[in-house]
Amino acid sequence: MAEPLKAIYNATFIREFGAKVRRGWSDFDSERFAELTFADGWDELELKGRMRRISLSLGATLPQDYPRALAILEAISPECRGFPYLIFPDFVQVYGLGHWERSITALERFTPLSSAEFAIRPFILKEPERTMEQMLRWAEHPDEHVRRLASEGCRPRLPWADALPAFKKDPAPILPILELLKADPSEYVRRSVANNLNDISKDHPDLVLDIARRWSGKNLATDAMLKHACRTLIRANADPEALSLFGLNAPSGIVVERWEPSVRRVPAGGSMEVAYEVRVPVGDGAKLRLELAVSYPRKGGRSYRKLFKLSEKSVEGGGSLAGKRKVDFRDLSTRKHEPGIHGLALIVNGHELASAEVELVEGGREA
Repeated sequence: MAEPLKAIYNATFIREFGAKVRRGWSDFDSERFAELTFADGWDELELKGRMRRISLSLGATLPQDYPRALAILEAISPECRGFPYLIFPDFVQVYGLGHWERSITALERFTPLSSAEFAIRPFILKEPERTMEQMLRWAEHPDEHVRRLASEGCRPRLPWADALPAFKKDPAPILPILELLKADPSEYVRRSVANNLNDISKDHPDLVLDIARRWSGKNLATDAMLKHACRTLIRANADPEALSLFGLNAPSGIVVERWEPSVRRVPAGGSMEVAYEVRVPVGDGAKLRLELAVSYPRKGGRSYRKLFKLSEKSVEGGGSLAGKRKVDFRDLSTRKHEPGIHGLALIVNGHELASAEVELVEGGREA
């Protein structure tokens, strides 16, 4: 079994990191730093909790003068690259809110080495206008990592991060940044723009549709970004306007030739397949997006639905689109499967055209 991500912060990492800090500042007490880091409760801490413990331990063992402590971290930062060194921006987040200019400079330096998308958010919350003006400047930075920070750091619903409720309510301050980055030469940056727009679409779908209409058809890279940006509108909401914007019009005359589960009863932890085939009427072809919607029962009689993409292709008139998809009922950390009836629906361009049911049986056998 793979180790949890939090295991990157182990005794070896802390010892080697302490040695790096000591090379940058000879008075650094690396033993005390390690003792503070591994104090009571360390084993129970998850990833972000461990990051914060390390930041606090640095705060207790580096000089108490924040600019001086930050200068030590900056000096060793070229040899501190990669995901584990999110601790550097986290240190800025913890100790640097009262030193805006100094901290912003440090985050610009640290983000290409790890990422400052989490650390910038408290600065947005504390001084939104000033910080968003800086983000707008970063959107024109020569380094793609800094440009990505301009977009990723202000996402209204960034996972693992402090919420930005003001931007959920009114995303207007974000839009000039996204405008600058919509056709960025870096896919890394454009994907962040798509994720930001997708966040906005959950609260302001009409706004994102309007942006998509205005931006589409001018740049191939932007068009691809927009489709990813509208994924919630396309998948979860099946918004007809969003679908038609990308050529996924309401299915007319589509015939479902096959929608067939391989079994009707599945033992807990097992799997099955569903076979599908749809036919386009003779005449003009159609662009089709086929999805499998699985309705999972929950305790208390409720259920929730999850979509799985089957295929997306342009099909000539009279042609068909067919295939199979495995449905796995093994428990995951993000999804536990309850026994009972599971609905399987075929979604074509946002419209349900066929359905079937399978029963997940506790301790049962495939049938």
